[in-house]
Order: sequence, then C-alpha cells, then structure tokens
Amino acid sequence: MCVEHVSRTFASRRGEVRALADVSLHAAPGEIVAVVGPSGCGKTTLLELICGLQAADSGTVTSAPAALMPQRDLLLPWLSAVDNAALALRARGMARDEARAAAAPWLERFGLTGFERSRPAELSGGMRQRVSFLRSLLAGKPVLALDEPFAALDAITRAEMQSWLAAVLASEPRTVVLVTHDVEEAVVLGDRVLVMSARPGRVVRDVEVAVARPRRRTDPQVVALREQVLEALGMPA
Repeated sequence: MCVEHVSRTFASRRGEVRALADVSLHAAPGEIVAVVGPSGCGKTTLLELICGLQAADSGTVTSAPAALMPQRDLLLPWLSAVDNAALALRARGMARDEARAAAAPWLERFGLTGFERSRPAELSGGMRQRVSFLRSLLAGKPVLALDEPFAALDAITRAEMQSWLAAVLASEPRTVVLVTHDVEEAVVLGDRVLVMSARPGRVVRDVEVAVARPRRRTDPQVVALREQVLEALGMPA
C-alpha cells in the first residue's frame, strides 16, 4: 500500500480547508502502521483516501482493497452479533444462512461464545468493537483501515482490546493503518508510527518500533519510543 505526495483540500463556508499537504505513507504486506497527530490534522481523511472513499487533489494512492472500521461500531441494533458480523459476507454475495454459518465460528475465536444471538444493546463496549472488527475482517480485504477503534472505551477495556487486537493480527495478518490519539497504543501495536503535524497534515516523523511482541507498556524500549513520539508531537512525556 502506497500513498505518494497526497494533498486534499475541502471547501467550507469559511473558505477552503487544507486537510493534507504532501503526505506519503508506505506499508509493506502485513505491516501495521500507526498514525498519530493532533485533532483535525487529516488522519480520517487519509484513511478514506486509502479506502477509495475520497479522491486526492494531487498525488497518488495505490492500495489493495481496503476495509474501513470507523470509531463508532455502527452495528445495526435490530441484528444479532452473528448477523452484524455476517453483513460483510452478505455484501460479498452470500445468502443469509450461509453467511451466518460462515461467521459463527469466528465469534468463538473472538471471545464471543454465548453472545452470538445478542443484540448490540446487550453487549459491552469491548464486545461491540470485537463484532465490528470481525465484520471488517470478514470483508476479505487485505488492507484494514482502523479509525480510533478503541477511543470510546474505558482505559482498562482499551488495554484489554489492544492486547486482543495484537493477538488477532498475529494469527490473521493484514496490512493495517491504525489512526489513534493514544501514543502508547500506537507504540504497543504498530511496526511503525507516523507522526503528523497540525493541519494541513504532514508527516513529520516516521518512528520504527523494533520491539519484540508481545510488548509490555513498562518495557524501557516501549517507554523510550513513546517519549520519542510525544516529543515529535510537541507534547510533554
């Protein structure tokens, strides 16, 4: 997946808003690239460009088909967990019963045994995010674009979900672009961390995370990389 010198400007009532300026991003197959930056710097715009939901004003985006997982889980409240997950398979042409049967074994792998028939309102926040991620995974696309997937969760659940996601991606590798405001999350999950500037967003630092997995937040290497990213963001460690 390759983003080369991409810029994007939007029209607004107050005039033009330049979201991205000359952004380049490369991700090798199976690589997890985390993207951090201040609010409004164009991170979500970047994901939508990768997924083909927007077109760049200049530059090029070359990517295998990508599935977007937005910050909100967007589960359909009238469907069960298994049917929400199976929506990705139905979008690929499967009949409902076939899609449900194909999705069901995955819910066990995702720690959702016993909740297959539960509606979203009956699931915890972490469970809802697991269903949402499973739906993205079952879309069958080699690139996953994750937009703040755990931002709405409490700190303990978020840490649990980070460990869970790392384990899932170890067993089901995908090329991943992960947008997050959580610098620690970026370092714990990413192979690289791209730091973006304030709007218009530019890549100001590309930090390699050469730390063996599973990663502990208290590992001195992880702590040092976290401080390096915070420094690039202009924030105190």
